[in-house]
Amino acid sequence: MIDSDALTALAALAHPTRLATFRLLVRHEPDGLATGQIVAAAGLTQSTVSTHLAVLVKAGLVAPEKRGRQIIQRAQLDTLRALMIFLAKDCCQGRAELCAPLLAELTCC
Repeated sequence: MIDSDALTALAALAHPTRLATFRLLVRHEPDGLATGQIVAAAGLTQSTVSTHLAVLVKAGLVAPEKRGRQIIQRAQLDTLRALMIFLAKDCCQGRAELCAPLLAELTCC
């Protein structure tokens, strides 16, 4: 991941509704959620949720998938993984033992 991609992803997640939506979709991987389910969970209008989803899609964090008459939104875990690696790439100046607590937290999920 390059700086500009990381900044785009972080900016997309820097809004409460988008962050909550992305976390909701991560919890529902690998099946994803229909857009209507996201609207119901968020308690917002369809157009508002669609606007937020468009930002997440543009950042590569979410991908829509047409299944019959529904659009299923799926979190892009590869992008999340790349962002997390980008952020922790040079963790603790290469001293792996200092990053062990962070890695332990990530592996227990």
